[in-house]
Amino acid sequence: MENWQEISEDIVESLLEDGSNPDVLYEVEHHFVSEDFEKLEQAALAAFKLGYDVEDPAELELEDGSKIWGFDVVVEAELDAEVIMEDVTKLVEIATHCGVEYDGWGTYFQE
Repeated sequence: MENWQEISEDIVESLLEDGSNPDVLYEVEHHFVSEDFEKLEQAALAAFKLGYDVEDPAELELEDGSKIWGFDVVVEAELDAEVIMEDVTKLVEIATHCGVEYDGWGTYFQE
């Protein structure tokens, strides 16, 4: 989790340094991936049961041409690493329990 904490702090810091608005809610997308669709579906259901907004799974093509399944959990949150880490912690636990990969989070610059 230390790694995710550092990554989260770096993302937030970079956005704020670039002038992103600290006073608005951000749409934070948490990414899950797996080669096993059934495991990914279990993770999506677990996140949904916890009250998260879960997007439909989609087949994704990797740079090497191989295919993988993925979905996003979308959360509105303050641009604050500690706030975002609360969700990261819960979502990493789901990913670990279901045998899929939590592939990080992202958001968009806000004026």
